Amino acid sequence: MFANYLIGLREGLEASLVVCILIAYLVKTGRRDRLAPVWAGVGAAVALAAAFGAVLQFGSSQLSFEAQEALGGSLSIIAVGLVTWMVFWMRRTARHLRSELHGRLDAALAMGTGALVATAFLAVGREGLETSLFIWTAVQATGDGWDPLAGAALGLLTSIVLGWLFYRGALRINLAKFFTWTGGMLVVVAAGVLAYGVHDLQEADWLPGLSAHAFDISSTIPADSWYGTLLKGVFNFQPDPTKAQVWVWALYLAPTLYFFFRKPAATPPQPAQVSAPKTGTA
Repeated sequence: MFANYLIGLREGLEASLVVCILIAYLVKTGRRDRLAPVWAGVGAAVALAAAFGAVLQFGSSQLSFEAQEALGGSLSIIAVGLVTWMVFWMRRTARHLRSELHGRLDAALAMGTGALVATAFLAVGREGLETSLFIWTAVQATGDGWDPLAGAALGLLTSIVLGWLFYRGALRINLAKFFTWTGGMLVVVAAGVLAYGVHDLQEADWLPGLSAHAFDISSTIPADSWYGTLLKGVFNFQPDPTKAQVWVWALYLAPTLYFFFRKPAATPPQPAQVSAPKTGTA
């Protein structure tokens, strides 16, 4: 539940902040009459994300075992790529998110109602699709009944409450730090999802090495124990991973965390330009 709670909270809060910024800007500039198109765009984006999740869940259940594993593995890798791009993008733009959205909204207001709907739909829809895909792949990886879905739902509900508190001005936190640390934790979760995706592709016979285990500590950390379940739920840990899983997990996690937490190099100060004195003519 914790890993999926983190996903729902992190992804849902981004969407909540986007909605809050859009609504607050319209209210503060006296354009309450333009709120309906924004809410229409938000509603359409939420409906699309829910439909996408339903198609993934019910559509995959009609496939053969090999096709299910191939689909799950492929979507897991795609989800990890999207989430990795998203956490880097949000860490870079968190400080400027408000001004960026204000600029887009001003342009949409000038273009008309349809542009307002499209702006809200695109701003929230991207987050919604990423959330649906990543939660689905995380749920498939843990395979623990309704608990992962309950965790994700609680995370989304928490993000909605936090978004409302932001809008009311009752809660103020450093968004740059929040998205940095939650993004780092999400990278760890994504590494486990990536390893799970590789294992799925091995079971689908798309990748070799299914029987080549890196180690087997099932007797030390049983998969059905409470601590084994906890490790699997948070980190997608399994006691008998294949060599390919371990290599992919390590080669993704180490450099991604390094570049994510690395501070940008300071720009050296530019030397002052000294203009040459003008020479007068005799």
